[in-house]
Amino acid sequence: MKARNLENATRHIIKMMGHFSVLEYDRDLSVNFSNAEAEYFMSKMGVRRRQLVINMNGDNRAVIQAGAMQWMAGNVVATSGVKGIGDFFGKAIRGAVTKESAVKPEYKGTGMLVLEPTYKHIILVDVAQWKSGITIEDGMFYACDGTVSQNIVTRRNLSSAALGNEGLFNLSLSGTGIAALESNVPEDELIAIDLEDDELRIDGDMAVCWSSGLKFTVEMSTKSIVGSAVSGEGLVNVYRGTGRVLMSPVARTDNWVAATSK
Repeated sequence: MKARNLENATRHIIKMMGHFSVLEYDRDLSVNFSNAEAEYFMSKMGVRRRQLVINMNGDNRAVIQAGAMQWMAGNVVATSGVKGIGDFFGKAIRGAVTKESAVKPEYKGTGMLVLEPTYKHIILVDVAQWKSGITIEDGMFYACDGTVSQNIVTRRNLSSAALGNEGLFNLSLSGTGIAALESNVPEDELIAIDLEDDELRIDGDMAVCWSSGLKFTVEMSTKSIVGSAVSGEGLVNVYRGTGRVLMSPVARTDNWVAATSK
């Protein structure tokens, strides 16, 4: 099996890691007179279609977000990824408390697997380099190697998380293998904060992922309610311990997030 014209003058592979490759469209030529102008300026601002291409060599397995597959070629087959009743209920609970699909299909075989295009940025991470694992914001999971474990982590201070209008649970990836994450911010704009027995306080959900070994809570910006009211900051996300936090340099807006998720 050979795929011709996967890369050409208008689209090319911008990053490779393990069996995963990110295909980016420099220009989208599948346009007409009604949307050509918008597509032109979108490409100039880096708002481009991207696809994840996974090479299946017979030995590896790939787990993807439900409904993300666009096409596959060769002797590639899909399974539910469920290994029994207990595994099904565990995944159902994990899907119920996060924004990820409860059951993610698993693919194996020899050939090529290509996922649906997205306008979001695709970040490839080596999960093993995060040691204790990497915890991601809801909705970021796109795909991973079958050797990557998925678990739920809870925030240490549930009451303050509820008051801060934050989710109580997040998806954590651990083990060995590559994971592909969908981000509203390009990887080269993310700020990496490496903590060594220290703490980081962020006003808002600007952190996109962090080391699972960090203690994560939502607290008042100062030690008193009056102090928080005077500072105007209110509740902040706090990360303590030793590990890494990847943080967006700017706050996200609802309109922007809605537009890039289409």
